[in-house]
Amino acid sequence: MNIPLALAIGGLLVTILALLALWQKKISQAQREEALADIYEARERGLDRPVAQHPQINTQSCIGCASCVDACPESGVLGMVDGIARVIQASRCIGHSLCEEACPVGAIQVGLGDSPLRADIPVLDERGETSVPGVFIAGELGGLALIRNATKQGVQVVDAVATDLAFERGKKPAGGPIDLLIVGAGPAGIAAALRATQRKLDYLVIDREDVGGTVRKYPRRKLTLTGPMEMPLYGRLPKTEFLKEELIELWEQIIEQYSLNIRTGVSFLGVEGERDAFRVQTSDGVIEARRVLLAIGRRGTPRKLGVPGEELEKVQYQLIDAATYSNEHVLIVGGGDSAIEAATALANQPGNVVTISYRRDQFFRLTARNRERLEQYTGKSIRLVFNSTLERVDNERSVILSIDGDPPKKARLENDFVFVFAGGEPPYPLLAEAGIRLGGDVAVPVLRETPRRSVPVTP
Repeated sequence: MNIPLALAIGGLLVTILALLALWQKKISQAQREEALADIYEARERGLDRPVAQHPQINTQSCIGCASCVDACPESGVLGMVDGIARVIQASRCIGHSLCEEACPVGAIQVGLGDSPLRADIPVLDERGETSVPGVFIAGELGGLALIRNATKQGVQVVDAVATDLAFERGKKPAGGPIDLLIVGAGPAGIAAALRATQRKLDYLVIDREDVGGTVRKYPRRKLTLTGPMEMPLYGRLPKTEFLKEELIELWEQIIEQYSLNIRTGVSFLGVEGERDAFRVQTSDGVIEARRVLLAIGRRGTPRKLGVPGEELEKVQYQLIDAATYSNEHVLIVGGGDSAIEAATALANQPGNVVTISYRRDQFFRLTARNRERLEQYTGKSIRLVFNSTLERVDNERSVILSIDGDPPKKARLENDFVFVFAGGEPPYPLLAEAGIRLGGDVAVPVLRETPRRSVPVTP
């Protein structure tokens, strides 16, 4: 090859490489600007604040491969800024931990971070024990969502209790208090019962409703993600995702197979006493126990709106089976995932006309899947009425909405059923009465959605 030709080829390669570098730089800059814009918007809307567990990124270890961004099934939680992964919309994280698994250098850990300082999360030690020695918490009440997390915590608590009681096993008097009372027959409670059976503890599980906890209240055929998970005695679950009905059926089979000591229809009313001598007040009388595990949810009893007509039978607070509703005019009150899931399930039934009333100007904290499903129905079988509140359930055939404006407007809607998804009254008063300390302050918090001020971002 002659020298002029070699020089020409070399110059062309240099030019191509320079153009590629410039193109990559422009892409990186565009990605950076997009991520920063998302961060500004998230903070403006209050979506940057975590609800429970969320990704915590070690920026010194992050190598900028974006594997975490690609792995997250909920769009908008993570983004890349200056070659480093950043949390953008922490409130959308529901704790799958796929980002943590995808990171090749271990730079991400999904957990509570500083959330335990919040006044709506009990203070727990590494064993799940509260500020009252001998009273433990596992599952959603402790701030961790997901079935996998609840199951793991239930097992850990029982192991801690079994270790404590092992030193006194031969000293327990006949007819004395049981070793462990488990309050709640959801994922954490069932896993704890299995482990307690395995560890040969004298235990009892109580639940005011049926087994399954929050999962049983999911809409019909809702897809429930468990991830790879093992249950004590039973072993690894056969799948990583189940329809709601499949998971409930599996739990019921496990309960029967291992003869778990579960008593349903019994409400927890409070606990007093001290370690080795707790007296738990229930709707079925007093139960004496050496240790207590609270495996109950955060929502408690459904929160009512306090509007005229709410006592009518057509007003309900959960959707059990959407297939039983057809050719109906239905009002959904609320803007969370539960409300959207109920609305789309009802909109999928023949002849239904569904209206969603939400008091804000847009939806917040929806999963990507629910946003996509809602878009499929909006303008067809689902009508959205933002900046509105239910003023009264007028009669068996109509409701009245109040819509913000200048002046405010009233709208009468034809209606057969109203479903209210306004959260629940949390069990914090019961915790406070028992002396269980909550993060931040011992005062009992009142959870309300409040507008957040914009916070400047430092790139």
